[in-house]
Amino acid sequence: MQAGAVAFVAKPFADGLLLQTIRSALPVQSRARRNLISLVDDDESIRRTTTLLIQSFGFQAAAFESAERFLQSSQLHETSCLIVDVQMPGMNGLQLQRHLAASGYRIPVIFITAYDNKESRLQAMEAGAVAFLSKPFNDELLLETIRATLRDDEGSANET
Repeated sequence: MQAGAVAFVAKPFADGLLLQTIRSALPVQSRARRNLISLVDDDESIRRTTTLLIQSFGFQAAAFESAERFLQSSQLHETSCLIVDVQMPGMNGLQLQRHLAASGYRIPVIFITAYDNKESRLQAMEAGAVAFLSKPFNDELLLETIRATLRDDEGSANET
């Protein structure tokens, strides 16, 4: 290999092989950018600060003021991980989680709440939530939860 080369792909090559080679050559932080983290919270200040935090971690972020807005968005199909508030007007976070599962979406869900209670936590976790964080949550805890969620999701996608 030439100095600075990271891979050699012989012609003719399949598009999939080229794409796989490019992805494997990208730095980890660049690969993280393809992961869209969607946030659903009715509190504008939480949406703004958490979106900035997610972006500072190197991920793409999309924020929605309601579950209904998220469900109507094109980002629904691109979301790698969903962070959602438990208590919101209209469809709440637990209802959104159930709706997504019933509709066949396998989006990992991280719940955030200012009103942590055992019943909501139990319902969320029994329905498959990956985490249930109380506001205010630690930035590093959120980052590690997102990373673990994406690793777990990537691993289960590779198993199928």
